[in-house]
Amino acid sequence: MWYDRRDYVFVEFCVEDSKDVNVNFEKSKLTFSCLGGSDNFKHLNEIDLFNNIDPNESKHKRTDRSILCCLRKGESGQAWPRLTKERAKLNWLSVDFNNWKDWEDDSDEDMSNFDRFSEMMNNMGGDDDVDLPEVDGADDVSASQ
Repeated sequence: MWYDRRDYVFVEFCVEDSKDVNVNFEKSKLTFSCLGGSDNFKHLNEIDLFNNIDPNESKHKRTDRSILCCLRKGESGQAWPRLTKERAKLNWLSVDFNNWKDWEDDSDEDMSNFDRFSEMMNNMGGDDDVDLPEVDGADDVSASQ
């Protein structure tokens, strides 16, 4: 699942009980792999991104139910109409409409949404050594599809 914000793009890989999580951020590509579930199924995704990101400012956080990636856009304020460079429909990828916001038309975003997002990320558990950046207008992230 994925959704767009003014400065970031969020991608959530819904994999329960993930192990050996590896997330690699490149300027125009996101690579994700892990073992998941009770059967240790191997998950691997390589995504050629719609636009460039800043790999050094992009982060991820693992929880018991998913891996949330926060991609810092190379150009802030530019909307991404899709996550992928190509227009191909990927059966495993969907828009996270629970968190989607048409921020282009909203000049006065509600800052309280960010406060809830930041608090939720701090309380999620998972890897404690990774801090996601503060994001204007981010809504609560749902770990379910």
